[in-house]
Amino acid sequence: MSVIEKISLGLVLLFLAVAVVRLFSAPLKLALRLAVNAALGFGAMWLLNLTTAVTGLSLGLNLFNGLVVGILGIPGFLLLVLVKWVVT
Repeated sequence: MSVIEKISLGLVLLFLAVAVVRLFSAPLKLALRLAVNAALGFGAMWLLNLTTAVTGLSLGLNLFNGLVVGILGIPGFLLLVLVKWVVT
């Protein structure tokens, strides 16, 4: 393989890599935002569970609650607390 062929192959691979990154950047940003919000939601639920003795409220740390808080954010957390408070 000559030098010109190697350079042209490298440029084609670089073009394909840039195209793939640009194609998947929006879904990756959305997935990363959802993961960060879910992690913050788990932290908020954990802090709520630490105050159970004082408040009498606790939420389970499960995937459903994490996704609700991850998608809806703070209103989702407040919704889960309200539902728990009304049910008990």
